[in-house]
Amino acid sequence: MTFDLLLKNGTVHLPAGPVQTSVGVIAGKIAAIGVAGDAGETIDCTGLDILPGVIDTQVHFREPGLVHKEDLESGARAAVLGGVTAVFEMPNTKPNTDSADAIADKLARAHHRMWCDHAFYVGATNHNAADLAELERMPGTAGVKIFMGASTGDLLVSEDASLAAVLASGHRRVAIHAEDEDRMNARADERVPGDPSSHPVWRDDESALLATKRIVALARAARRRIHVLHITTPAELEFLSAHKDIVTCEVTPQHLTLAGEEAYPRLGTLAQMNPPIRSGAHRDGLWHWVDQGVADILGSDHAPHTLEEKAKPYPGSPSGMPGVQTLLPLMLNHVAEGRTTLARVIDLTSAGPQRVFGIVGKGRIAVGYDADFSVVDLKARWTITEDWLASRCGWSPFTGMELTGRPIGTIVRGHRVMWDGALAGAAVGEPIRFEAVEFG
Repeated sequence: MTFDLLLKNGTVHLPAGPVQTSVGVIAGKIAAIGVAGDAGETIDCTGLDILPGVIDTQVHFREPGLVHKEDLESGARAAVLGGVTAVFEMPNTKPNTDSADAIADKLARAHHRMWCDHAFYVGATNHNAADLAELERMPGTAGVKIFMGASTGDLLVSEDASLAAVLASGHRRVAIHAEDEDRMNARADERVPGDPSSHPVWRDDESALLATKRIVALARAARRRIHVLHITTPAELEFLSAHKDIVTCEVTPQHLTLAGEEAYPRLGTLAQMNPPIRSGAHRDGLWHWVDQGVADILGSDHAPHTLEEKAKPYPGSPSGMPGVQTLLPLMLNHVAEGRTTLARVIDLTSAGPQRVFGIVGKGRIAVGYDADFSVVDLKARWTITEDWLASRCGWSPFTGMELTGRPIGTIVRGHRVMWDGALAGAAVGEPIRFEAVEFG
């Protein structure tokens, strides 16, 4: 056979497990595994592991309206430098992504500017519920996102009646930010001016668990599948383990890595995000439920703000931290330290997103699938430095962290878009396809 691209001599992580073999690509698709042949481009992957392309299903790239923090190009550049081949981008931009025109605008902005494949969430509001069934079926749309808390204006949907109306409109799985707005409003006095360590006291465990229980009950009444984002409490995962017929859920690398006792004194407001970084006991409890298989997906919740904005005294400082570029490196380090397995990371970052959201042609290394690969060196020892970071915000809570395991290459539909820290000449990202849109 003659291939456009041939990856040879690497450890390829197939659905059945890792195999030392080759992968051949024709026209952006995986054409053969373990078959020799000529190729227009051959990459020797000796000593490297070839993973299915990592899919980050929660990023905030801030365009339009907030591009001083990030834009679609810079966010996607950070993604591929970190080994991520596809992203789902969130709707809390200015203006909000809550209409057909807004979705079309983001897709147009992304065309030949985003380095990775991409899809955009449409935001539920108190006024667009009747349109959501149509909006969620637009090509390039990841589905509907609900902010039950931690948002402002139209994107905040906190009352049960409004939530029920959103859930009644459409069929695809709905992504949820589950924090209880009423409880957080009642507890606003728990915030200590100048002390970001009071953030998880204010937005306490019960704020998260109460909202999660409410949305599960509403989803059952509506017979609608949901996906609860960025879980921060073991109690939520224990609760959701009894509702897996209707609910999937996400954890983030930062909640699996940082502990509040150390993070807030060291990082201050740079550790501030919603839902909050909690205690070491919470972090260890999340790992327990990850080990139990309850978490379905790992998302970065990449949410950049400038250092100037973050320097405002708490609680005037904005919540959120960058993370798309460090998602895979952090998880490879957890693998190196024995905290989890590479197979579990693959499930959380490729097979899991495909399974939960019905992504077409991605999520595994198999003939006929998109030729998306995250190529990694599991033994590389390195330090996260500021000059490696590509996000426009220019910082990371993990700067200076020493890691084992590094992304070496990012290949998107057969295009080598990043290799050894260098980008290709042009962005090649295209909209992600979904079964519910293509065939539903």
